[in-house]
Amino acid sequence: MGQAIGNVLPLALGVAISPLPIVAVVLMLATPRGKVNGPAFVIGWVLGLVVVGVIVLLVASGVGASSATAKPKTWVSVLELVLGLLLGFVAVRQWRGRPGPGADPSMPAWMKTIDSFTPVKSLGLAAVLSGANPKNLLLNVSAAAAIAQAGISTGKQTIVFAIFVVIATLGPGIPLGIYYVMGDGAPKVLGGIRRWMVANNQAIMAVLCLVIGAKLIGEAIAGFTA
Repeated sequence: MGQAIGNVLPLALGVAISPLPIVAVVLMLATPRGKVNGPAFVIGWVLGLVVVGVIVLLVASGVGASSATAKPKTWVSVLELVLGLLLGFVAVRQWRGRPGPGADPSMPAWMKTIDSFTPVKSLGLAAVLSGANPKNLLLNVSAAAAIAQAGISTGKQTIVFAIFVVIATLGPGIPLGIYYVMGDGAPKVLGGIRRWMVANNQAIMAVLCLVIGAKLIGEAIAGFTA
């Protein structure tokens, strides 16, 4: 189980360090509905991760990847290779899409309407960002595949995946904690986080995707030669 945890930690951190969701929850916390929309966003984030992870683990179990006595399946290595290459492609796109010197970073149009969000809409947005966003989807699938091929029991798989989800939720979860713990001092801290994340969004994404993509490709090569 320890090896499985070690394999998913960098993937969980890759999901956690997602600039746009962090900016979104910070903006929500500055609205009149922040006290309900913020927690709803974090709950939706967790749900998105869980749905994708459970689906992959169930599929993997059905094809025998989770057998305690089975050698890691070739299809898992193929999946890691494909996911690693896709993350590399995302990294290149993010890097090339960086704003030029002095240019304002472009942000999604929905961020301008956050003031009007309801708790249900906040939850739904977070679920989409954690479960269907290309970068997070690739990392989530990679984590579930890594857990599946570890050859551990279903109970241990559940524990490892729960650890993955907790760490992957730190990104939107930490601003929520700052909001409740720091009180009147929170807006200044959260404002600084938001400005830095907006300014460096695409560079952060490019570096994360490149590093984790290289990790997955390396693991795939190791699996092919095992």
